[in-house]
Amino acid sequence: MSSSPDPDPDGPAAEPVSDRVLTVPNVISLIRLLLVPVVGVLIVQGHLVAAFVVLIGAGASDWLDGVIARRFNQTSKLGRLLDPFADRLFIFVTIVGLAYQEIIPWWLVAAIVAREVAVGASLPYMMRRGYTGFPVHVAGKAGTFALMYAFPLLLLAHIDGAVGTIAWITGWAAALWGVYLYWAAGLIYLNQFRQVVAWHRRRLGTGGTGSTA
Repeated sequence: MSSSPDPDPDGPAAEPVSDRVLTVPNVISLIRLLLVPVVGVLIVQGHLVAAFVVLIGAGASDWLDGVIARRFNQTSKLGRLLDPFADRLFIFVTIVGLAYQEIIPWWLVAAIVAREVAVGASLPYMMRRGYTGFPVHVAGKAGTFALMYAFPLLLLAHIDGAVGTIAWITGWAAALWGVYLYWAAGLIYLNQFRQVVAWHRRRLGTGGTGSTA
C-alpha cells in the first residue's frame, strides 16, 4: 500500500476496496472490539494472567484479519476503519489499566495518547474532502504490533523469578520501540496531511473544483 495518500480523491485506488460489510476480517475485528471492555475489567480487577491471555489473542487476531483480507481479497472500506479503531481502543484501554495498576508510568500513556490526538485532529479535514483516512504505513503497523505484545509481557513482569525478569526487560524494550515507531508513523501521517492541505489550496487558488467542506 502507498505510504502517501493520492492528493486527488477521484484518482485511482491503490488496491481494490469493496463496500462489503459482512466479511471474515470485519467479523474478527468486531470480536476484538467486543473484547476491549473484557480486558479492561480483567486488568483493573487484578486478573493479570487472564488479561494476558486475552491480549495475546487480540494480537493474534489483528495479524489474522489482515492476512485473510489480503489473501482472499476481502479488503473493505469498513475494515479500513474498524481494524485500526479496534487496535487503538485496545491499546488505550490496556495502557490505562496498566497505569492504574502501576505497572507502567502515566507518562507512557500520555505519549501514546498525544500521538493519537495529533493525528486524529487532522482526520475531519481529510474526511470532508473525500479521504477515508491515511494509508497504513509499515511503521504504524510495526509500532502497533510492538505495543500489542509489549503490554502482555509487562503483565507477566509481576511474576517472581526469571520469567518475570525476562518479561519486564522484553516488554519494556518492545514498549519503547513501539512508541518510537508509533510517533514515526504519526509524523509521516501529519506530513501527508500537510501535503493534502497544500494541494487543495493550490487547486482552489488556480480555480479548480476540488472537494471542499
